[in-house]
Amino acid sequence: MKAEKRDHLRTCYRPVAVALTLVFASIGQAIADETANAGAPTAASAPDAEGALPAVRVTAGRVNGSEPERGYQGRRASVATRTDTPLVDVPQAVNVVTSQSIQDRAPDSLAEALETVPGVRMGNTLGGTLDALVKRGFGDNRDNSILRDGLQSVQPRNFTPTTERIEVLKGPASMLYGIQDPGGLINVVTKKPQLERANSVSGFASSYGGGGAQADLTGPIGTSGLAYRFIADHQNVDYWRNFGYNRQDTIAPSLAWYGRDTSVLVQYEHMNYSVPIDRGTIIDTRTGNPVSVSPKERFDENYNISAGRSDALNVRVDHKLSQDWTVHAGYGWNRTYYNDQQARVLTPNFTTGILTRRVDSTQNGVQSTHNFTLNLEGKVTWFGLRSDILTGFDYMRNYRVLADLYRGKNNSTFNMYSPVYGTLPASNTLSPADSDQTDKLIERGAFIQDAIHFGDRWILLGGVRYDDFQELTGKGRPFVVGSTQSDSKFVPHAGLVYKITPEWSTYASYSESFRPNTSIAAPIGTLPPEQGLAYEIGTKLETNRITGTVALFDIRKKNIQTTQTINGVNFVRNAGHARSRGLEIDVNGQLTDRWSVIASYAATEARYKDDPLVGGNPLPNTPTHEGAFYLTRDFGNVGFGPASGRVRAGAGVRVFSSMAVGDGTGKVYQLPWGHVAAAHLWPRAKGLRPAVRRRSRTRTRAACGYVDALRHGC
Repeated sequence: MKAEKRDHLRTCYRPVAVALTLVFASIGQAIADETANAGAPTAASAPDAEGALPAVRVTAGRVNGSEPERGYQGRRASVATRTDTPLVDVPQAVNVVTSQSIQDRAPDSLAEALETVPGVRMGNTLGGTLDALVKRGFGDNRDNSILRDGLQSVQPRNFTPTTERIEVLKGPASMLYGIQDPGGLINVVTKKPQLERANSVSGFASSYGGGGAQADLTGPIGTSGLAYRFIADHQNVDYWRNFGYNRQDTIAPSLAWYGRDTSVLVQYEHMNYSVPIDRGTIIDTRTGNPVSVSPKERFDENYNISAGRSDALNVRVDHKLSQDWTVHAGYGWNRTYYNDQQARVLTPNFTTGILTRRVDSTQNGVQSTHNFTLNLEGKVTWFGLRSDILTGFDYMRNYRVLADLYRGKNNSTFNMYSPVYGTLPASNTLSPADSDQTDKLIERGAFIQDAIHFGDRWILLGGVRYDDFQELTGKGRPFVVGSTQSDSKFVPHAGLVYKITPEWSTYASYSESFRPNTSIAAPIGTLPPEQGLAYEIGTKLETNRITGTVALFDIRKKNIQTTQTINGVNFVRNAGHARSRGLEIDVNGQLTDRWSVIASYAATEARYKDDPLVGGNPLPNTPTHEGAFYLTRDFGNVGFGPASGRVRAGAGVRVFSSMAVGDGTGKVYQLPWGHVAAAHLWPRAKGLRPAVRRRSRTRTRAACGYVDALRHGC
């Protein structure tokens, strides 16, 4: 970005933030006055490209029992402080994707569910096989940033039928959660057993072909405070491109006991899945644009599939020691086992259309993690000041092994301009040198956090964590150790909140992050742990209907690991440091009793710094500008007699500017801007809950797909 453009971007933030603060104040007060006597309304994926037909999804189901209060307004979250805290009291940006938003928009993946959150985008999903999210310019797959109920998850798909809501914390979170990137983290909150009976059975059909069905049953067992929940889901949907399918089967039983001073929760989730490995399209290096072929055309074979199973167990015990002190203990275990095979594009000839491809396969891949946490939460009063104290200990063991790796021979018989499939047979040639790729990580940490309340207006939040880790990586038969490392670090966090009114606050914060640099690929030089720090200021508004946030941030990260391609071989090295700074705005809630709104905007400048190869280049998958707007109308009860019922309908759009990706040699390509338009209709009649959802995307492929053929292994 030119100097004058950077200056323009920088100087734009301050007046925009001030103006929006005033807008929040005036609009919020008007809404509060209007609704002083009225409560909030209550009520019981693979990316397409330009020219692709939009998917239409139709569902129908039956619901018995009442439902909890819903809406687009998230007022509280636990992800920022590990305690249930109002968002206006948190000195960091926090976004909540509520259950009503998930129900209305019906996303197919975690990335789709977070489309309305500013500053969050899909990252390198390894061909659509893993969740990968970029937050404020930072993040990747397997970066520890996805939690399920506060504990780290290694599941390939974290948005499952058990998802209730999603909390997003922006900025570094290592003080509470240990090893993390500085961009933020995502906490998927799952559905819990309820003491009030509620049963639902639903089904859907896709215009691409196929469909699915789901059952969700919950209720009490006797009168002693014991409750159950059982969720079963089956999906088998044809892929949007010229071949492939997505299959997923989920079974999730859970039990909970809610006593007077103690609660116990035990959850289990099992999933079988089979999904396409789709590396997307290819950039024509002569033009910098995607190759001129149909967006539905694939460059691989019909055996490009990742199939496996995942299991997750979560146990939580909360015990109230006294009126002011509570102990929380949690254990989480999850494991993923998978096999995959893919025809990978190595070298394209843009003149003739001939692609050089090779079959790669991973068999008996497994990743598992054990998490244990023990926290003590309390409230004390010192010298007339209230302190909310949280202290605890965490242990995490993460283990990943790719046992059997197969490598085929290069083949140059496929023409992307006139494709004929079936010319590249699957490979059965084992590569001993590449097999048994291993990564073992053990982390231990202890922390203390205190939120001191100075009267009703000032909140000083501070904390520190001591964390240490040991890690071993390597591969091959016989096994060759690639690296062993261990380190420890104190990680601080501090924030200050000033509440102008009980509903309107301003804040400032400073936080740090760290994570070890790990890779199976050979390193160039030493790879010390990545370290990040962030400054953030902002303002938040919360009324009976609307929650809004304006945030300005500046994140700096050093010791960045990046991939460098030398003679067709990938290496990893230290790329100096990077900086991301920007502005984020979001507004969520109810405009009136009938109208719900989600609006967000992010302006982000994220670049590598001080590196001879990539210095000055933008960070990947981070558009300079992006925004989203969704509006939903609740028509109330419509119809007569048995045909009457509640009807909701809405539509929205997400737009983003161009993004940059690199090819591993220092060259950068700009991906074109894009937009996603969506609409939904949700009527309910006498317990029936049919829904229609339509999405239309333009130019929304992941950067992974564009750059794969350029850097040999997205």
